[in-house]
Amino acid sequence: MEIKAIVTTLESNFDHKTIVLDDPKANEVLVKIVASGVCHTDATVLDGTLPVPYPAVLGHEGSGFVEKVGSSVSTVKPGDHVVLGFAYCGHCDNCLSGNAGACENMMELNFSGHNEHGTTPLHTHDHQDISQFFGQSSFASYATVDEKNVVKVDSDVDLRCLGPLGCGIMTGSGAVLNSLDPKAGSSMVIFGTGAVGLSGLMAAKIAGCNPIIAVDIHDSRLELAKELGVTHTINGKNENPVAKIREITGKGANYAFETTGVPAVTT
Repeated sequence: MEIKAIVTTLESNFDHKTIVLDDPKANEVLVKIVASGVCHTDATVLDGTLPVPYPAVLGHEGSGFVEKVGSSVSTVKPGDHVVLGFAYCGHCDNCLSGNAGACENMMELNFSGHNEHGTTPLHTHDHQDISQFFGQSSFASYATVDEKNVVKVDSDVDLRCLGPLGCGIMTGSGAVLNSLDPKAGSSMVIFGTGAVGLSGLMAAKIAGCNPIIAVDIHDSRLELAKELGVTHTINGKNENPVAKIREITGKGANYAFETTGVPAVTT
């Protein structure tokens, strides 16, 4: 089928084009994309930090509704509202132990440009392959994805708001609740209050952390952090974060969550 997509090439970052999308195979789902978040990982492809074969359709925070399912798909049906996540194999040791985020085939399935079948569902009209990204390529009007990539959501929630659940929100909340697993009453400091940091903040609130300290250099972000439950804020341009954290906690925070990606913050 013909779809609209934003295609990135070596010559141009984002071109609106009409391309061809394959119908879903037995284990795949066709999703009409309603919205997609924009993640820093998309930007790392553009600056060459994360190499992906060109041409490519980026985007990996897609949300939409199911239009068609393959013959073996059982978890969703046409009409279901869904969020799209990352691709994982489902059969390596990490996947089988419930840790799909550490799938041993993560890099190949998400960044090589092809799916587990060794193909891409995206093509030009002259049959040139276009790389699929993160198993979804949500910067397009439709996506053909593996059933494992699809998470059904309640139909009464606005799909336009749900895309970031597939990456940024899941990353921040999962890092706190699953990886750090803080105990109630423990102290938490979060460096960076963008989407990932704020998601971690809300997870820390759910876990009962206290105090929860947010560090950023933008007052507007720190104000939003206050609305979401942080107990203390530190503007790193105006105060020494280490000294202030020690003043608040006595010794230092029990847990620290760094989300800025700025090397100087970790040192």
